[in-house]
Amino acid sequence: MSFQKLNFAKKDRHEMLNKSKTLLEEMKRRRTVREFSSEKIPLEVVENAIKTAVSAPSGANKEPWTFVIITDKGVKEKIRTAAEKEEKEFYSRRATREWLEDLNPFETNWNKSFIETAPCLVVVFKQIYELEKKQKRKNYYVNESVGIASGFLLMALHQIGLATLTHTPSPMGFLEKVLKRPKNERAFLLIPVGYPSRGAQVPVLNKKTFSESVITCYS
Repeated sequence: MSFQKLNFAKKDRHEMLNKSKTLLEEMKRRRTVREFSSEKIPLEVVENAIKTAVSAPSGANKEPWTFVIITDKGVKEKIRTAAEKEEKEFYSRRATREWLEDLNPFETNWNKSFIETAPCLVVVFKQIYELEKKQKRKNYYVNESVGIASGFLLMALHQIGLATLTHTPSPMGFLEKVLKRPKNERAFLLIPVGYPSRGAQVPVLNKKTFSESVITCYS
């Protein structure tokens, strides 16, 4: 492995503070959306967001992820049908009473029409091991690496001006079958992407305060 000098531009304190405030205010506007417009979106910006995601750090630089971009109506219909089958089981049999009580305020149910309505789906897969010439090689910190990359993706899509939903139907094995993924991949996240519908509603949330979430040990 070769090395090169880090390309790092140091910013002064004033610029850093302004950038941090701007980013904070922008990300505070990010909301999970379940009501999408069917209006088409420029796929190049989705591709650029995914290029941002794959720049994320990963254990031993293994990059244990695959991102699948879907706009095909037939494929989206298959995914919705399979997702709703699993969600019906979840809401009627699999979920505990406590879990359902926690979900009740959000008024969610097994209906996942957004899968077909959103113009684009991005499915994130984690590679539980690496296949190199049909030989297994270990991947490290897979969930952590894919989680960080997914966070990069959600932030990038929001900054671009698109709405997203982090959907995790349980279980998600149907995604591997519908999208014909290899045996070393497992579905991690299903992300509908698009513009929110006109008049889209989001719940009013009370977030924890900084002091409730952070412990500081300043000198």
